[in-house]
Amino acid sequence: MEQESEDRQQKEKELVDRIRRRDERALRELIDLHGALLKAIVYRHLPGSRQDREECLDDVLLAIWTHIGSFDAERNTLRQWSAAVAKYRAIDYRRRELRERGRRAGGELDPERLPGTDSDRVAAKSSVEDVLEQLPEDERRLFERYYLEGVPAREIAAGLNVRESWIHNKLSRGRRKLKNSWISRNGVQEK
Repeated sequence: MEQESEDRQQKEKELVDRIRRRDERALRELIDLHGALLKAIVYRHLPGSRQDREECLDDVLLAIWTHIGSFDAERNTLRQWSAAVAKYRAIDYRRRELRERGRRAGGELDPERLPGTDSDRVAAKSSVEDVLEQLPEDERRLFERYYLEGVPAREIAAGLNVRESWIHNKLSRGRRKLKNSWISRNGVQEK
C-alpha cells in the first residue's frame, strides 16, 4: 500500500514536471487521469448549456497549463489542486453569466428568482465562495491566492513587499473572521 502511494506520488511529480516543460502529451495524460473529475466539477457548478460547460472545461485545462508553476506538491495533490481550479473557474463562469443576464435585463439580477436553481442556492449559501465574499477585497484575494491558487506565502509577501509573517497573520485573522461569520450565520454555538 505504501509503495503504491509512493509510485503515485512519483508519477504525479513527473507529470507536473512534464507540464511545466510544456509537454502536450502530459496534458493529455492529465485529462486521462482526472478529466472525468474535472468535467463532473464543472457540470456541478455551472448549470446551463453544454457549450458553456465545454468552454469552461477548456479554460480549466488552460489554467492548469498556464498556472502549473503555482502548484505546490507539499500542500496538495495534483488531483486536489486541479479540482480546485475547476471548481473556481466554473464559479467564475457562473458569476459572469449572472452579470451578463443582469446587464441584458437592464438591471440588477436577483439569483433567487432564477428558475431551476433551488438546490444550487441551498448549496451556495453555505459554500466557501459565499463565505469568502464577506471578506474585504484585499483579504479575499489573499485567501484565493494562498488557498485556492496555491501561491506560497513567501511569494505573496514578496509581491506585496511585506513580511511573510504578515501574510500568515492576515490569513489567521481572516480564518477567525470567517469562522465567526459562519457560526453566527448557521446558529452554531462553540463548545
